[in-house]
Amino acid sequence: MALYPLQFKPIFKQTLWGGDKLNKLFHKSAPKQTGESWEISGLAQNDSVVSAGALAEKTLRQLCQTYGAELLGKKVVAQTGAEFPLLFKLIDAKQDLSLQVHPDNKLAQKRHQCFGKTEMWHVVQADEGAQLINGFTKPLPKEQYAQAVSDGSILNYVGKYQVHAGDSFFIPAGRIHGIGAGIVIAEIQQTSDITYRLYDYHRKDKEGKERALHTQEGLDALDFSVLPNVVIRTTEVPNAPQEIVSCPFFTVNLLSLHSQLERDLLTQDCFVAYMVLEGAAELECEGESYVLSAGQSILIPAALTKYTLSSPAAKLLEVYI
Repeated sequence: MALYPLQFKPIFKQTLWGGDKLNKLFHKSAPKQTGESWEISGLAQNDSVVSAGALAEKTLRQLCQTYGAELLGKKVVAQTGAEFPLLFKLIDAKQDLSLQVHPDNKLAQKRHQCFGKTEMWHVVQADEGAQLINGFTKPLPKEQYAQAVSDGSILNYVGKYQVHAGDSFFIPAGRIHGIGAGIVIAEIQQTSDITYRLYDYHRKDKEGKERALHTQEGLDALDFSVLPNVVIRTTEVPNAPQEIVSCPFFTVNLLSLHSQLERDLLTQDCFVAYMVLEGAAELECEGESYVLSAGQSILIPAALTKYTLSSPAAKLLEVYI
């Protein structure tokens, strides 16, 4: 059966800190207190299901196994095997998320037999004054780390950034980070669900218990480097993809679409995915048309290298390896 551009059913995750903005902004049907909508996922216990077409109800993992390089690209299969290497999310933080860190590939493989987690954030919406945390801005000696976590003074060492829609952040594995209240984010990350929670503001769950911390695990993963300003602000150029982040695990471009754009990615040898942030866009590929509204994503198999995107006004993230 021939491959075609694939759309998937969202996977909703209810959290202590989630809200209702995904429904308001993107007209989703998420339950109350949804913190995350996993738009494209190949994780074993959270496998995206195709929503339409001849492959409807097939999972992404099944398609990767069946089609291999035709879906993923030869270079991707050579790097990560027949496994989808990225995870696409929309995140609604009604409350502050915990301070976290993720292991790199080496540590994650040793401890969890899985990929590490390097990620990037693109701010879709932010309430006035909303902040997030990314990296250390003052030296924290390792011998003081445990005490700083215990008494909350770790907050004195991290970078706090007031954010606005359009800001982006790169979070390589090992960097301390946390999304603040009042922010909606599009997240692109490696396929991993390993998080070490370092500090959680002493919040309690519905049973009155504080969530477990991963103090020692986090210490082994943390990069204590002091960083300058890490906000990425990308200049929009109509109908021309502008690079936000490029690393060994993904490249993410911002595409401000105002008319028709023909894409030919023959030399990429990789799948391409689009996430619509604002407006609506139409994708034409192999004689078929797909209409995407804000909050929707689509995965274009590596075998389909030529297609056309069009819209009078839309913003999209374009993602590939």
